[in-house]
This record gives sequence, structure tokens and C-alpha cells, in this order.
Amino acid sequence: MAMTMHCDIVSAEQEIFSGRITMVSATGTIGELGIMPGHAPLLTGIRAGPVRLKFDNGEEEIFFASGGFLEVQPGVVTILADTALRAEDIDEAAALDAQAAAQRALEDRTADMEFSVAAAQLAEAMAQQRTLAELKKRRR
Repeated sequence: MAMTMHCDIVSAEQEIFSGRITMVSATGTIGELGIMPGHAPLLTGIRAGPVRLKFDNGEEEIFFASGGFLEVQPGVVTILADTALRAEDIDEAAALDAQAAAQRALEDRTADMEFSVAAAQLAEAMAQQRTLAELKKRRR
């Protein structure tokens, strides 16, 4: 049996996942992270995008996190995100619409929306699409 650790993925609204895993992968603020049992304690920011969990049966599950923090303590990994959802729950059409709207707002300098808000919305929509692409790649 593979070594495991407990993982919690929590959004501002609810707990998305809680269970035993063998590995978690996410994009940190300074690069890619791969956390396995026995990892040194760590607290780091994560960027919006896919969070991959690997289980001891070899299966993987992909989640989307809008950014936030990842904490590693002995035997426990916690991901805290403003928004987190299972990749298969992402509405692809809504993500595409959000990306298009944010791009239009960035191009339209006379829009009421602030540049920073539009840029953040664009980044999140693109991160959701990267998560969906990762999910589709894993299903092949």
C-alpha cells in the first residue's frame, strides 16, 4: 500500500474535497509544486489553475482553484481558495463567455470596468480553461 496523506480543498463557500491522497500538484506563485507524504512543512500562495490529486489506486482527480494558499503540515495538505470546484463542474461555455467579456473590457478603454478587475477576470477564465484542457488530456 502506498504512503498517503490527508488533503482538504476548501473554498470560501464550502469544503470541496477531504480524503487520503498520495500526491497533490498545483502551480505555486513561484513555480510548480508536487507534494508527497513526508514533505517538509510549507505555506505558499497558489496561482489560479488546475490542482491534481493522485490516489493510491493510481487514479487522479482534477480540481480548479482560483488561487489562494497551500499549507503542508505533517501528514496533512490544505488548499484554501476563494473559489474551488471539481474540473468536471466548470461550465466551459460560461468560462469562454467570461474570457471574451474580459478581453472586450480590456480593449475598450472607455468601459466602466477597471483595468485590474478585467485583467483578474481574464486570468481566472483562462485558468478555468487550462483546468478543462488538463481534464480532457487525462481522459484520453
